[in-house]
Amino acid sequence: MIQPPDANPETTQTGPTITPAGRTQDVGRTAREIITRAGPLIALILLSIYLSLATPYFLSVSNLTNVVRQSSITAILAVGQTLVIISSGIDLSVGAIAALSSCVAAVLMTQQIHVGGATIGPVNFWMGLPIALLVGLLAGAFNGFIITRARIPDFIATLGTLAIFRGVALLITDGLPIPSHLTATELKGYLPAEMIWMGSEDLLGIPVAGWIALLVVVIGWFILRYTSLGRSVYAVGGNREAARVSGINIDRTKLIVYAISGITAAIGGFVLAGRLNSANALMAEEENLRSIAAVVIGGSNLFGGEGGVFGSLIGALIMGVLGNGMNLLNLSAFWQRIIQGVVIILVVVFDQWRRRRFILRR
Repeated sequence: MIQPPDANPETTQTGPTITPAGRTQDVGRTAREIITRAGPLIALILLSIYLSLATPYFLSVSNLTNVVRQSSITAILAVGQTLVIISSGIDLSVGAIAALSSCVAAVLMTQQIHVGGATIGPVNFWMGLPIALLVGLLAGAFNGFIITRARIPDFIATLGTLAIFRGVALLITDGLPIPSHLTATELKGYLPAEMIWMGSEDLLGIPVAGWIALLVVVIGWFILRYTSLGRSVYAVGGNREAARVSGINIDRTKLIVYAISGITAAIGGFVLAGRLNSANALMAEEENLRSIAAVVIGGSNLFGGEGGVFGSLIGALIMGVLGNGMNLLNLSAFWQRIIQGVVIILVVVFDQWRRRRFILRR
């Protein structure tokens, strides 16, 4: 019997041979993985190192606590925004939903409302919080409804509802902060102590707002990682037509995602009102863009199909650390806006470059 050439014991290999070129390729692949996955965390560490050397106050306990408290609101809103962006959408109304939900809850917790001869309020914290969440849920679902039913682009739809929700909040509050001087003096209407605790107090040395943000992030991670909704979100954002052919209900997925975004916005607004000890219709104006920036800085693909909530948490911390560091360095507020804008643009440019350079070559 004639043996094939490969059967010669002298030439047959029992396992893969690792050559220097192979080791180089493995090292390069590992470096690409690190840049792709850990880029935001590396940026946060480098930024923190620089600020710790530039100013002696950055690493103080009080300052780090302040950074966490300030970043928590953005992180909470960014969780819902992450789901929206992964599904290839965008929500410009999260700040307005945060203001509307907190204003509705604050009015009901501090005043008596007369509706059809019936008197409602003031309600306690344990009714005020569910009311805020319900308002956020309905507002987010409204976004999803008009996007899926009217076939309006996400950007235009949420840009319109941003104005609607702000206007409704202004009507509810008459343009006044809640509680206003009138309700605080005549009706003794103050926000509940539990609400103030959520926004202003600490637990185990960490702001309660930070714990809430971490809890929301973990819930968002669980949804994306272990639920059919999470798989549908990635599928819809990655390839809408393939998701449809696979039997995924695209409209229902989008509707649920925007409803979740509304709920996280309501949580963020409620915590922010507790931190400010007041709710007003114009609060959280910058959170619309800050939440989007946190998601993009955190590594999510602005065109959908890729990303995660832990990256968005890192992005929110980067935004918070950057703003805090510029304050410590006494930079002008005008320059701060310019620098923040430049950073966002550079991050997006780098993100697109790394995707073309590393991810598309796999």
